[in-house]
Amino acid sequence: MTNDVEAENPGPDGTGPDNADHITAGRIFPVHTPFLPISRHPANLAGGEPERADAARNRKLLLAAAQRLIKTQPVSSLTMEAVAHEAGVGKGTVFRRFGSRTGLMIALLDHSETELQQGFLTGPPPLGPGAPALDRLIAYGRTRLDMTVTHLDILLEADNAGGRFLSHPAWATSTTHVGYLLRMLDLGPRVDVLSVAIQTPLNAASVAHLRNVVGLDTGTIAEQWETMVRTLVAGAHNPN
Repeated sequence: MTNDVEAENPGPDGTGPDNADHITAGRIFPVHTPFLPISRHPANLAGGEPERADAARNRKLLLAAAQRLIKTQPVSSLTMEAVAHEAGVGKGTVFRRFGSRTGLMIALLDHSETELQQGFLTGPPPLGPGAPALDRLIAYGRTRLDMTVTHLDILLEADNAGGRFLSHPAWATSTTHVGYLLRMLDLGPRVDVLSVAIQTPLNAASVAHLRNVVGLDTGTIAEQWETMVRTLVAGAHNPN
């Protein structure tokens, strides 16, 4: 379910067109990774053949139903039966499409990651092109945090594979985007470390620690992260 889109080409202020092809080919990368201990990924269920139109419609219907449910309940309590009932189909349809609850969770995560990437590449401001770079960075961080919280369990499973998620194309694309915005904010030509550091509080392990050990809610994490970013940018522009 990988898609190709045009890369955003903001101008020097991060708001208008330019020739800065900062994300190679504007490629949307699915989030599923080979190091996840999952035997049946939905992308593999059809043997690599293109989806039929009816299968694609069913997939869209089921993912939409699952997304509605996780807005009103913890994702950990989501069941195949509940998704089937919400979508108005039989439970067997859900199992045939995703193979297992884990397959459904990965498909939801993949769908959310694709939406996020499409949002910052071609979507409306402030997440997408057209807003100042700082506003775009804040919008990205808040959106990424919401996604991490929603899919925390499956993301923690990926994190347990030794941190290799950092080199996965989906995360690397986001890191490239963050780095681009930091350069637009005049934080230097090389922002490799800073790009990773800014995203660290947004990854699954950090969010789980801040929520479960420190006791912060999602809103407080978002507010403190935004304060950190704004302070960093202001300090870089006013070192004295």
